[in-house]
Amino acid sequence: MIIDALGWIALVATCIAALLTAANLGARITGAGFAVFFVGALVWCVVGYATGQRQLLLSNAFLALVDLFGVWRWFYHRARADDAVDRVKDEEECRAPLFALDELIGKPLRGRNGIALGTVQGALADGATGRLRFLVVKPESAIASEDFLRLAWRRGLTVSAEAIECNLLPHDLAAALHHDADRRSDVAVIDQRN
Repeated sequence: MIIDALGWIALVATCIAALLTAANLGARITGAGFAVFFVGALVWCVVGYATGQRQLLLSNAFLALVDLFGVWRWFYHRARADDAVDRVKDEEECRAPLFALDELIGKPLRGRNGIALGTVQGALADGATGRLRFLVVKPESAIASEDFLRLAWRRGLTVSAEAIECNLLPHDLAAALHHDADRRSDVAVIDQRN
């Protein structure tokens, strides 16, 4: 009876931990996910020991160690790094708005009049100057289904807390999908063929 209850507790803890970790809502939430994974692994260890399931015990003992590393990595290390980035942004914000490159990933790309154009999947900076050169954008499904676009970082692109704003319209992105755009153009399809 108690072992059955512990099995359910471990299952629920593992499911909650998976959701917290997969949500990618910041270092502290991900760290909380690993902490809950750790609790779940410990409970699975108890269930494995009590029921004589050696593989369950050993695999979850190992996972508990991995989870402890995850807690350290996300709660301590990554959270402190994020706090340092935020402090620099706060100190330097008076000159011009600053943003961390990883903050661009997942931001919506909005065109003229706030029209949703897609979601940023990555940002590429020049290795020599450190300046942003391109965004990799997944267009809205109404514009394209499978393709990713390379969007040159030009004047007119601005970053806010909510989105990246640009001067483009949906047909500007759609036009790049229907022909092989010049590699120097502002918008081009990324060829994913090997």
